[in-house]
Amino acid sequence: MKKITIALCVLLTMGAPIFAQKKVTIKLASLVPEGTDWGRALNRMAKEWSDATNGQVQLIVYHNGSQGSNEADILRKLKGNQIQAAVFTSMGMSLISPEIMTLSTPFLIRDNRELDLVLSAVKPDLESKIQKGGYVSLAWAKSGWIRIFSKAPILVPDDLKRQKLGTSNDTPAMNQAFKAMGYQLVPVDFNSILPSLQSGMIDAVYQSPAAAAGYQLFGVAKNITSFNIAPFMGGIVMNRAAWRSIPDQYKPQILNICKQIEKEISSAIDQIEASAIRIMSNNGLIINNITPTQAQLWFADVEKATPGLLEDGVFDRPLYLKIKGLLGR
Repeated sequence: MKKITIALCVLLTMGAPIFAQKKVTIKLASLVPEGTDWGRALNRMAKEWSDATNGQVQLIVYHNGSQGSNEADILRKLKGNQIQAAVFTSMGMSLISPEIMTLSTPFLIRDNRELDLVLSAVKPDLESKIQKGGYVSLAWAKSGWIRIFSKAPILVPDDLKRQKLGTSNDTPAMNQAFKAMGYQLVPVDFNSILPSLQSGMIDAVYQSPAAAAGYQLFGVAKNITSFNIAPFMGGIVMNRAAWRSIPDQYKPQILNICKQIEKEISSAIDQIEASAIRIMSNNGLIINNITPTQAQLWFADVEKATPGLLEDGVFDRPLYLKIKGLLGR
């Protein structure tokens, strides 16, 4: 009997780490609709996390802004650990590290070639700043380009200054930039853009083609500028406490899965945007082609406002100057 008791104790001791290991549940919030490429990628990521960790790390994805109507709401929940991870655009990520918004200075970075050049030089430092803010950057993908969608055609800055431009309180840096250039700003929540356009509360909005297609904005704002205002990113961020709760042996696999998602989204974004514009054009969207001469008016407009924006700290001066140097401007 004594031998049986000892053997049982040995077996229980050997098995203790297995039985004591708790499953980790990570709740991730996203404003993006589930039916988009980002939404589908997040669902696939949840399955792959579970498969790679033998079910020990479960990711629950809350799509469609169900955990908050804007990125500031989601960040508050992330800080309070009501959720443990979130998808943010450049605007949301800048609430963690304000320097990030400098990447979206209007007309500073103008195409994908320039964006790739800049990201290769500055991304490691920006990810380090996110970590210092108390978060772990799991993925950071290119998510497209901001364009102006409007009810009436817009070709030069004065055309936009005559329209009420819908903006989000989540984007103080971008709002300050447009305000400094003399535009009429009207704050609206992300999920209220379409009703605000329909009611006449706003006449124009800056948004990505993919988002404009997903939220059917082009049904009211039937015009789009032909050139890029600024790039924006999409990032998956986890709070530090949640990251620490994940067993160390699973972290490399989780990071690898996230980096693969990052790579897929970045490589597909051009096709996604082109498809969105094509679909919207087939349904009445009008592309307002900007000539080189008209483009220079936009560049000059923002150049006049930039010194004040840098002085006020709206955009980070060292990063701005570094980007300008990289691009030879």
